Formats: sequence, C-alpha cells, structure tokens
Amino acid sequence: MKKITTQDWIELAIIAAMYVVLTTAIAPFSYGIINFRVSEVLMMLPFFNHKYSISLIAGCFIANLFSPMGMPDIIFGTLATTIVCIIIMLISKSWLVPIIAAVVNGIIIGIELNLVLKLPLWASIGSVALGEVIIMIIGWAIFYFAMRNKQFNKLVMN
Repeated sequence: MKKITTQDWIELAIIAAMYVVLTTAIAPFSYGIINFRVSEVLMMLPFFNHKYSISLIAGCFIANLFSPMGMPDIIFGTLATTIVCIIIMLISKSWLVPIIAAVVNGIIIGIELNLVLKLPLWASIGSVALGEVIIMIIGWAIFYFAMRNKQFNKLVMN
C-alpha cells in the first residue's frame, strides 16, 4: 500500500471540506425527505482513486453534525456513505456508481427518515433514491468527461 503523503492529506482535507460546504450550503435540500445533496457528485471519486473514500466519509460525518435529525443522521448517514464507498471500490464499471449510491442511500436513509421523522417508509426510500440517482447521474457525466482531460485525470488518479 502506498504511503499517504502530506500532499495526499491536503487533497483529502479539501475534498472533505468541499463535501461539507456543498451539503450545508443548500441545507434545506440536504436533509429530510427531499434529499438532494449536490455534494454527492463527489462520490464518483472513490471509483477512480480509493483514497478519496476517507474524505467522503469524513465530509459526510461532519456535514451530518448540522443535520436537524441529529445523532441518527450522523450515524446512519455516515454508515450509508461508508457502505457506498466500500462497494464503489469493489466494482469495475463506473455506470454502476449512481445505482449503488441510490439503492444504499435510499434504503438506509429512507429507513432513518421513517424511524426518526415517522415519514412513510416507501415514500422516503423512493424520494431519497430518486434524488440520489439524479445527482449521481450528473456526477457520473461530469467525471466521464472530466477524466478525459489529462491534467484532471492525473490529479484524480495520483
């Protein structure tokens, strides 16, 4: 395994900070049944470089500290992100990332919304999954084209 350098730590901190800022900047849509986190476009990163998983997990944890659902969102939201990152690191097709993120987040966050806010289970799962798949398809498209740029590719893959 490659040793993590100071440069790596700086990159990881920047990605985590980006996740937090993008989540909390549109807070009304980042938490609850309308779960549309712009920050989720960054979930494509672990597909290209596994080191970014730690950034996204840490960023999710920190962003969920601001969640109106409190501790359940800190625990279950971070758990969902962790599971998605692990699965993403195991797959070989980038187009699967939006599906995986939508299914895992839909189920875990949907159940959380049902238990914590007493929202209808299937509506919660569907709403979260729909928001996730939309943002992840946008993220997939961004990364699909961005990775064709040699400088961006080198930055992400390094």
